[in-house]
Amino acid sequence: MNRDIPGFSLQRMPVYLNYLRSLPDDDAYTYVSSGAIAQALGLGEVLVRKDLAYTGCAGRPKVGYPRAELIAALEQFLCIHDHKGAVLVGAGGLGSALLGYGGFANYGIELVCAFDNDPHKVGGIVGGKPVLSVDSLEAGCMEYGVQLAIIAVPAASAQGIAERLIRAGIRAILNFAPVQITAGEDVKVINIDVAANLAILASML
Repeated sequence: MNRDIPGFSLQRMPVYLNYLRSLPDDDAYTYVSSGAIAQALGLGEVLVRKDLAYTGCAGRPKVGYPRAELIAALEQFLCIHDHKGAVLVGAGGLGSALLGYGGFANYGIELVCAFDNDPHKVGGIVGGKPVLSVDSLEAGCMEYGVQLAIIAVPAASAQGIAERLIRAGIRAILNFAPVQITAGEDVKVINIDVAANLAILASML
């Protein structure tokens, strides 16, 4: 649980981890400074130091952070070594791509199954994961004992699916439907509208 860290700082933690993991395993990178991290990621050095302070890993003056220790601290902070299962609702184009994406394992997360209402997909395998009927959503979530879910359904269905997931014990939802979904205070929701974010980028050109 990392409830006390500001949201933007928390969002940067995986970015730091990915950068540190990408560095060569040689003596030149045994230590890495906050300045080097800031420059590589286009961030302020003071901001980087404040963020990394939440991990409990201390840098050394004029030397920097021991890279291996900082990676371990970030992994512990992000609970990467605690296996977490997740389900996906909506095995369409985007959902199928997510099911085939292997990057979740880098953060200790496994998509265990998908739910869909397409009879041609139900009972089959997509991205190596079984596709179950959306009618069995609540029972399936409880059977797998998951608390994480991804929604990739049309906007009109997203809120209803979210409410069913919450009743099934889901405590965190990543929503790719192009609509804001609401949940109780005990359920964490991140809404990601891919088209809207691309439009924002286009407006910056």
